[in-house]
Amino acid sequence: MDKLPIAQALNEVMKAVGGIAKKDRNQAQGFNFRGIDSVVNAVSPQLQKFGVVVVPTVEDYSYDTVEIGRNRTAMGHVKVKVTYTFIGASGDAIKTTVVGEAMDSGDKATAKAMSVAFRTALLQALCLPTDEPDPDATSYERSSAEDVLAPQAVLTKIHQATNIESLSEIGQYITANKDAYPVGLLDQFRAKFKEQQSKLNPPKLEEDANVDTTDSTRVTV
Repeated sequence: MDKLPIAQALNEVMKAVGGIAKKDRNQAQGFNFRGIDSVVNAVSPQLQKFGVVVVPTVEDYSYDTVEIGRNRTAMGHVKVKVTYTFIGASGDAIKTTVVGEAMDSGDKATAKAMSVAFRTALLQALCLPTDEPDPDATSYERSSAEDVLAPQAVLTKIHQATNIESLSEIGQYITANKDAYPVGLLDQFRAKFKEQQSKLNPPKLEEDANVDTTDSTRVTV
């Protein structure tokens, strides 16, 4: 096969690949998507056929931590700006620059962001047909100021209180957010709170047994 100029080679790749169906399924959010594997598996053989090599260059990179959902789970949040150079068999090249973004609770946020960037570069540079917006495989919502702690997190904080002051703080939190929890949960919080309060501040005299000596730590509902 003759060595085609890169623009012509990419045009041939575009025609050979055609559209890429959304065959991957996001079980959590319930939608189909077109993952990086589907795109690369469809495009790579044609790039090889027409002698095109793709080389990435990271132009910019940022890493941050965000909290996700009501449990306020810490997630690594990575943004990358990557330039992909499509090099033809004759040595000429075309470049495209894209941005990728991803989150992960482990060590995969950067790898995911790079995968998103590469998928985007291939889809857009080759103008591969799509039939609807292409969301990522997993989506998250950042925690807002209105989010409250999960019930188990509240119970854990009560149990982990090591003095009356820290117990008082969680008591005040529960009181301030009592409308966000069902009555049954508030009863559980109250019982656990009183149990921990007794451990931290046991009555020393028999006549004091029924006296609440720490009004500031009482949970009201």
